[in-house]
Amino acid sequence: MQTKASFTGEPVHPMFVHYPIALWTLSVITDAVFYFFRNTSLVLISKFLIAAGIIGAVLAAIPGLIDWWSITDPVVRKTANWHARLNIAAVIIFGASLYLRMKNYGAPLVGFHLKIPFAVSLVGWIAMAISASLGGKLVYEHRMGVKEEVI
Repeated sequence: MQTKASFTGEPVHPMFVHYPIALWTLSVITDAVFYFFRNTSLVLISKFLIAAGIIGAVLAAIPGLIDWWSITDPVVRKTANWHARLNIAAVIIFGASLYLRMKNYGAPLVGFHLKIPFAVSLVGWIAMAISASLGGKLVYEHRMGVKEEVI
């Protein structure tokens, strides 16, 4: 199924989705490493990773939305709807985590105050991971963005 959002014939959405996935995964890992080494630089790095992941998710959502509008098959549409819902939830959840981290005007959080944003990020990561799995299902099972060449 050819996608509408393409650049030189290649689908654009898959070009951008790797950024929020990688950035948010790294932010969760950075938070986890902080608990072992207590280096406050890791907390600051995690904030930037979350913010960059949110920007990347918005950039990925634009061609994703264009592709979503072109879906006509109800089965594919149902999977795409869940993919979109979970992505929106992940952006909101990571936004909440970033907000909680910024409440002290960017000062490093310690103790209990860091555990809540970390737990929120972990929930966001789970939503993102499930959504990424559904995105893979859209590509590999439903052939979204795959050029079917007749030989």
